Amino acid sequence: MSDGKNEQTNDNDPDVEPTNGMQATDDDLVEENDLVQSELQDPVAALEAEVVTLKDQLLRALAETENTRRRTSRENQDLIRYGVTNLVRDILVVADNLRRALDSLPEDARVENEALASLATGVELTEKEFLSALERHNVRKIEPLGELFNHNEHQAMFEVENTGQPAGTIVELLQPGYMLHDRLLRPAMVGVAKGNPKAPPDDVAHIDTTA
Repeated sequence: MSDGKNEQTNDNDPDVEPTNGMQATDDDLVEENDLVQSELQDPVAALEAEVVTLKDQLLRALAETENTRRRTSRENQDLIRYGVTNLVRDILVVADNLRRALDSLPEDARVENEALASLATGVELTEKEFLSALERHNVRKIEPLGELFNHNEHQAMFEVENTGQPAGTIVELLQPGYMLHDRLLRPAMVGVAKGNPKAPPDDVAHIDTTA
């Protein structure tokens, strides 16, 4: 009897701690609430990440579009400026032949033969008009006689000794060159002065070896 009363008293005592089953139930509720909050936050984070990705893709696409536009614009400008390169190279032979024809005529023959003189004058006028037409289309003739050699515009064919000119000076012009805008169409073929042996310094006394 006394044992039964003691058991009933323990059940109704407020100071008695809850059983393990009640603790497990509370923990489950807390875990479930955390799970619900996590599920509510995950869609927002996913959307933010997607926005960042789409923004990055948009910026890359805009940059690529701008690069393509600039490249196309540059190619169009080059086409306008240099599209006639091959044509001009081909017709430069005409200018060369006109000049060769004039150079082949002896000066005295032009004086003695009136018909030949008239023909030469006509060829000179044709050459002048032809070169003027090239200049109107930004084709510039390179005639560097007396200038220093420039490997960007000139092609050295040989060296000439004892010219009295500084080394590297162009002393002979075999064929003129041409530029189209700032692009070389054909280098000028030239002969270049060769450096003379160095003279002894002025302050060095000359020794007389004739004795």
